[in-house]
Amino acid sequence: MTTTLDRRRQAAASKRGGDRPRHGGGSHPFRWILGVIALVVLAIVIFLALFNWDTLRPPLARMLSGQLHRPVRIEGHLKVHLLSWTPSVTVEGLQVGDPDWVSRSDGLPQRDMADFGAITVKVKLPPLFIGRVILPLVDIERPNLNLLRDRAGRASWDFSDGKAAAKPIQAPPIQAFIINDGVLKITDQIRHLSFSGRLAANETAAGASTTGFRLTGDGELNAKPFAMQITGGPLLDVRPDRPYPFAATVSAGDTHLTAKGTIPHPFNLGETQAALSVRGDNLADLYYLTGLALPNTPAYAISGQFSRDNLVYHFDRFTGRVGGSDLEGSLTADVSKGGRPYVRADLRSRVLNFTDLGSLIGATGRNTPSAPHFAVGPKAAAAAAKPATDLLPDAPLDVNRVRGMDADVTYKAMTVRASPNLPLRQVSLGLKLDHGLLTLSPIDFDFPEGRLTGSAVINARNTVQTDAVDLRVAGVQLQEFLTKGNGPAPLEGVLDARARLSGTGDSVHKAAASSNGEVALVIPRGLIRQAFAELLGIDASKGLFMLLAKNDHQTDVRCAVADFRVHDGLMQADQIVLDTGVVLVNGQGDINLNTETINLSFTGKPKAFRLIRINAPIVATGRLTSPSFGVKIGGAAVQAGVATALAAAVNPLLLILPFVETGHAQDADCARLVTTAKGEGAPVKVSATTRAKVKP
Repeated sequence: MTTTLDRRRQAAASKRGGDRPRHGGGSHPFRWILGVIALVVLAIVIFLALFNWDTLRPPLARMLSGQLHRPVRIEGHLKVHLLSWTPSVTVEGLQVGDPDWVSRSDGLPQRDMADFGAITVKVKLPPLFIGRVILPLVDIERPNLNLLRDRAGRASWDFSDGKAAAKPIQAPPIQAFIINDGVLKITDQIRHLSFSGRLAANETAAGASTTGFRLTGDGELNAKPFAMQITGGPLLDVRPDRPYPFAATVSAGDTHLTAKGTIPHPFNLGETQAALSVRGDNLADLYYLTGLALPNTPAYAISGQFSRDNLVYHFDRFTGRVGGSDLEGSLTADVSKGGRPYVRADLRSRVLNFTDLGSLIGATGRNTPSAPHFAVGPKAAAAAAKPATDLLPDAPLDVNRVRGMDADVTYKAMTVRASPNLPLRQVSLGLKLDHGLLTLSPIDFDFPEGRLTGSAVINARNTVQTDAVDLRVAGVQLQEFLTKGNGPAPLEGVLDARARLSGTGDSVHKAAASSNGEVALVIPRGLIRQAFAELLGIDASKGLFMLLAKNDHQTDVRCAVADFRVHDGLMQADQIVLDTGVVLVNGQGDINLNTETINLSFTGKPKAFRLIRINAPIVATGRLTSPSFGVKIGGAAVQAGVATALAAAVNPLLLILPFVETGHAQDADCARLVTTAKGEGAPVKVSATTRAKVKP
């Protein structure tokens, strides 16, 4: 019994003992795995704690060099702390060199583009697992930035390697941004800018608990004093969904700019909004701040809403004054195509002071500056020294600015304030600029009666600038321009005209002085004070008496024609004819557009007998701006009869009327003059070759 019982107990014990090893044997691998993981983690922790991160400086520098396309060195220590919910990296002595083209450029300082004492960056670990980057801290110590741009437009801050336009900085959200003892230097050979400033953003500094970002500095811009100050709100606890406020003031010579606005998404500098005000002596001076080739103007003050959408800049709903004119509208500058600005603008003036418009082509006057359009340096001084008696502006066009941007601009003035003898009502202008080809079209000046329309083309794409203009005058009433006091104008009637010229030169004067083409004027009908008409025939007895008696009696103008062929800036009169009720006048001579002098003479044949008559021509000489009139003393002028003079008038009429082509001349007395000439035996046939050359 005992033996059997013992055997049973031993078997049960063995069974229980066998179960335990099987159970315990299944738990040993699990514990072993946990132990291995713990050992690996401990090894990693020990490795990270003891690893010499400085050994990664060379490969890290090479990686950054490849990304930035310029040499990068790490002269200090590399410190990494990964065992945290906010891992951090500190790089000491980070130096970023200039791109290789800097060493080949003349006049650029040889130094590193950026030198940082230390940069510390912390990142939140949990958001990384869902693809978000949030930086609790960015601390930059002693940054020294030297930014360069050469005459060819290459910028050291452009990291695109010349393959695309430099994009604005778009950093991830930074909750605390600290800059200590920063220096910023800028050398820009295109803008003629030399700037040195101080950078700071440290809310923890003593006495600066409420101070945010601050950049202040000064220097020179185009050889004039330059100062800039940019301030921003505190850079602690910055949230990506809360706009970041900033303010800026810039002074560059006589130009002053102020801006107050926000960055809608902090650290995304591609989006900016601000109320912007700018004032100065000349809009063209803004080129050095903006890179835009703006026109020469009188003193101005303009305010509007500025915004930036990555590489597109907007200046909307702006208003202000330019000289004595108001100006409003909107402007957009798109630099997304390789950094080349493309400007679109819609501009309006309720009241335009006409003298302000003249400064666009370099004209000077009491209310306009003498500085030329798009001009800098010695050329500007030479143009400013041009005599005030000159009519044609000698302001040079800066082709480098014109070639550096494209534009599509419209301008309209609803009302024009001009001199009493320039009764303008409205002005409309359109401007297109395409890689150095500048087209003004339309040119539209609206008078109380009649219009001046046309177009002008300036081709600055080639070494030698070429210019062309085609202007038409239709239905303009001469009396609107010639009325003096309360009496009638000495000449009344409808003026139709056309000027089609082409030349070379970088100013209005140079282009005119080398121009070729034709100019024609027609008065198809009108009235002239008989005293003047008589004097054109030098009728001393009647004409002088009527002038002395202030007799306002008028006689008909049957037709008046002036036709000039222009060669190398010399306007040679092909024919000048004035057919009135009392005298038929012929003229000859030239107008020199280079010297801006006039040399014309007029001889007349009275249509009725005059008791006392001096057979001598009237001459017009002197400068275009102040011509002199007199009687040429000397031998008697040989004059043809009326029929012969009419015959001489027919051929130029047949040429001029189609060239002018205004719709007025051919239906008026000029057409009847041809009929009269036929009746008096004048030749009227014109060769096909001659006709072909007058097609507009």
